[in-house]
Order: sequence, then structure tokens, then C-alpha cells
Amino acid sequence: MSRTAAHPRTTARPSLPLTRRRLAAVAALVAVTAMVAAFGGCTRGTQDAPGADAGDCIGPEFIGTPLSIRCGALVDDEGRQVWLHGVNARVQGLFDVTFDDGRVPLEPIPDFGAADATNIRSLGLNAIRLPINWSGLEPTETGGFSAPYLERIAQIVGLARDAGLFVMLDLHQDAYSKEIGEDGAPYWAISPAPPERLQGPLNDLEARRLSKPVKDAFETFFGPSAEGIRLRARFAKAAARVASRFATEPAVVGLELFNEPLGTDEQLAAFHAEVLAEVRLAAPKKLVFFEPSALRNLTDRASLPARPLGPGTVYAPHVYTLAFTGTPSSIAAMSKETLRASNENARLEADAWQAPLVIGEFGFSPTSPAFTDYVAWQSELQDEVRASSFFWVWKETSQGSWGVYDLVGTKW
Repeated sequence: MSRTAAHPRTTARPSLPLTRRRLAAVAALVAVTAMVAAFGGCTRGTQDAPGADAGDCIGPEFIGTPLSIRCGALVDDEGRQVWLHGVNARVQGLFDVTFDDGRVPLEPIPDFGAADATNIRSLGLNAIRLPINWSGLEPTETGGFSAPYLERIAQIVGLARDAGLFVMLDLHQDAYSKEIGEDGAPYWAISPAPPERLQGPLNDLEARRLSKPVKDAFETFFGPSAEGIRLRARFAKAAARVASRFATEPAVVGLELFNEPLGTDEQLAAFHAEVLAEVRLAAPKKLVFFEPSALRNLTDRASLPARPLGPGTVYAPHVYTLAFTGTPSSIAAMSKETLRASNENARLEADAWQAPLVIGEFGFSPTSPAFTDYVAWQSELQDEVRASSFFWVWKETSQGSWGVYDLVGTKW
């Protein structure tokens, strides 16, 4: 059930074949929000955003479209508090894992049509986080930005808009680039050049994440060398191009600067400030989402900042307690309290950044007996810490099929 006052509540049933256990998990994902939705999307039972008293306010006010920030909360144009509750949607033609030189694609990525958008909305969710890749946007060093790729983004945004969904555009990467990992940067932005260009099937992602070419590429990109400075400047221009294309799009709430970065706190603070400046010039009324180091996925905490990033910014960590590190015994012993620390730490971190809290990813293997409890507990804790969130992921058959829909043996 939606927690935004800006979008109507719908009750249409999904038309795709949800498995019984996953349907129970989705019900848990949205059921905890019913009482909030009944009061117009406001936790205080009024139409006002929290922080009416000056002492309650956290962070500077930001006037944007379609969402603004007031007292550390997302609000609509009538001042009502809005929570984004949605799913990540990896989309064919946007999540760039194919090659034009005959190499085997890394993995299958599903298409996304009007039925997907309406099904997401019918489940009571109100937003999608849409991963896009630098390699798709700027595939060659001298060829400029890809108009067809930008139009493909616009097509998916249009489907979401028509279904009543908000969209967060996410500049995504996993293991830096499809050439050496899964997705992210184009080949020309890998420095030093890798010893080989990889292909599919992607059955060794964790090994790729830890490989020397990936490690070297991150060190260059976030490091002090002239090449790192050049690549960051190019990335900032690419982010600004996306921002300018959707600066007036009413469904797009904003742009996330970099998925799961790997750099020091100082490097990431400087990088986010640099890219933020370019994006803010291109789209002054859009929110800008940013993440801590990807190491938070394993440690459940991130460092507190020395200073906020600035107005209009939203803290967007991922919460994956035990999702990647859990053993059979630790998962069997898991309770809601096991998951509490990461969520409460995320709230402390967001407050230190003087920013709203949006959990950009959370999820768990649907083959685990603890799956339904995990999703329910995470959703309840997100409500407790006043966090928006995006479940990973909408539908897929690769990487353990973590999607809401079980598509193994079926057609999209």
C-alpha cells in the first residue's frame, strides 16, 4: 500500500504469476504502511510534514519537483510527507551487459513494458529505482552521448509515469564495468587497460569483484592521478547529461550519482561534491541521491560525515544484513533484532548528513526459508526509522532469481 499522498491507492491484482511465498513477502513489504496511507501519507496524522516546530528540523529546506525536502523529509508540492516504496527494475536495453563484437552476453535481462509498471503500482508500490549505465550512455570516448540510449530511458520513465510511479534514475555499476565485471563504465574509461575483455556467462561475479583489474580501475577512478581526475570529470558530464534530459520530467524525482562506490570517505566526499555541482547546474530542482562505500553492505554501518553534502541531497545506503555473509546457522538464528542495527545506523548516518533516508536496495535470497520473515522485518524496521526503500529486484532469472516474480520456466 502506497505511503505517498501524491498517488492514488489501487487494488488491481497482478497479472503475472507470483509464487505463493513471494506474494507473501510482497504483502509484508506493503502491509506495514496501511495505517500511514490512511492518514494522507503523514506519520503525525495531519497533512503537514514533520518538523513543524523549529527544534524538530534536520537539514536545509529544498524546493524541488516533484518532491522537495523539509525538515529531513521528502514532501510533495502540498507539503505532505512522501515515502518512496518501490523496486529496482533492471531493464533490457538499459542494464548494459551485451557486446557488439560477438562476445557472449553476461546474463539475460528482462524487458519492461506497460504491464510491469501497472503491476508494480497494483501491488501498492509507488516507485522504481532504474539502473542505467555509463557504458550505454557514452560507449565511445569521442562519439558523444547516445541518443537512442537516452530515448530508451525516456521510454521506461514514460511507462512509469503513466502507471503513477515515481522514478529514481540510478547511475549503476557492479565490479566497475561489463568489460571486467558486470556493468558500469565503458571500456575507454578503464585505467589501466585490463589484460583481457571478459564475456558471459556471468557465473563468477564475486571473483570479478575481487580481481586486480577491478581493484586497479577503482583506485584510478577515485584516486589523485591525472587520469582519475579526467575520468571523474567525464563521468560528471555524463551524469549532468542525464540530469538535463529529465530536468523537467514530472515522474523523475532525481538522480543517484554512483551505485556502490569503492573509495575512501575523503575520496567519495570529493567525488560526490564534484558530480553534484554538475548535476545541480543541469537539473536544479531534482533530488540528488548518494551512497556510502559499498563496504557498508558487509559491515552494516558507514562513517559519519564531517559536514553535509548540501541542500537537495538524499542519503541512499543499501541494507543487506546477512544477505551475502549469512551462514546456515546465522540465518537460522536470525530475528528482527538481528536486522535492527543496520537500519538504525542508516538513520543516524542520514541525520548526520542532514538528509532524508532512502534505502536504495535491500533483499534476500527467495530460496531461503527465512525469506518472507526477512522482508517483513526489514519493512517494519524501515518504518521505524522513517526510511523510504527499494526492494531488489523486480524480475530476473539470473543470479539466484531474486526477483519479485519467479520467472524460471516461464515467459516474461
